[in-house]
Amino acid sequence: MLSYRHAFHAGNHADVLKHYVFSLVLDYFNQKDKPNWVVDTHAGTGMVALASDFAQKNAEFETGIVRLFNAKNLPESLDNFVKTIRSFNENNRLNFYPGSPKIAESFLRKDDKLRLFELHPSDCKLLIENFKGKGKQTKIEMQDGFVGIKACLPPPTKRAVVLIDPPYELKDDYQRVVDCIADSLKRFATGTYMIWYPLLQRPEPQQMVEKLKALNTDFLQIEISLQANNHADFGDSYGMFGSGMFVINPPWTLPKTLAETMPILRDLLAQDDAASFTLTHNIS
Repeated sequence: MLSYRHAFHAGNHADVLKHYVFSLVLDYFNQKDKPNWVVDTHAGTGMVALASDFAQKNAEFETGIVRLFNAKNLPESLDNFVKTIRSFNENNRLNFYPGSPKIAESFLRKDDKLRLFELHPSDCKLLIENFKGKGKQTKIEMQDGFVGIKACLPPPTKRAVVLIDPPYELKDDYQRVVDCIADSLKRFATGTYMIWYPLLQRPEPQQMVEKLKALNTDFLQIEISLQANNHADFGDSYGMFGSGMFVINPPWTLPKTLAETMPILRDLLAQDDAASFTLTHNIS
């Protein structure tokens, strides 16, 4: 199945959580001089015009990035994330939303590498266009990222951030995430792996998380619910009432930063009084 197009959901609450945490991890990696690789297994197009028909269909960005973009007096890390989004826009107007490939590119230093996988032919074509003329630092392949990641691990630098963000169109995707992580840890045990997942009125996401925890790695889990799950309606066809990030081998600074900023993010993105978040970590 290749019907999923992320542009329908560009800049929504899930993107905000995913890309904020992604940015925090990339910033942490850049605090050392040693080069690193960034691998994105389900890259999408890399950039979405918010005036496009795709983005305008449900205008999910209005209850996501727009709220952060217009917020005042944000903590430093959230403010830095908004500055990253602003860097892709002009005249203080939010016209474009960068996907994870472009956010990763904004953190690249001269010796870092970016590896992008996208299986959807139309999205991969747009991804290539969005990186045209960017040089050899970035390599794009029209391939299933669950398969393509194997050739990237271990990276020559022995330092890598991997983002895994499948569409979860098929229930098999949840098990494929677990299998991918188990295999990747055998190839490169010290990599930082970031898995985004939806919060649904179905058991598969939490079953996946429990299997990831059973791999006995250091981890951080953050979930944010934006409304009561018994009346979830964000325009998503499958009843997503929030989302989560499961980070394996997370930076030691991540729990403290998120503990300070998630209450603010919850309040900004809340759809009703039931909005909440949970933060769990096991870091040795």
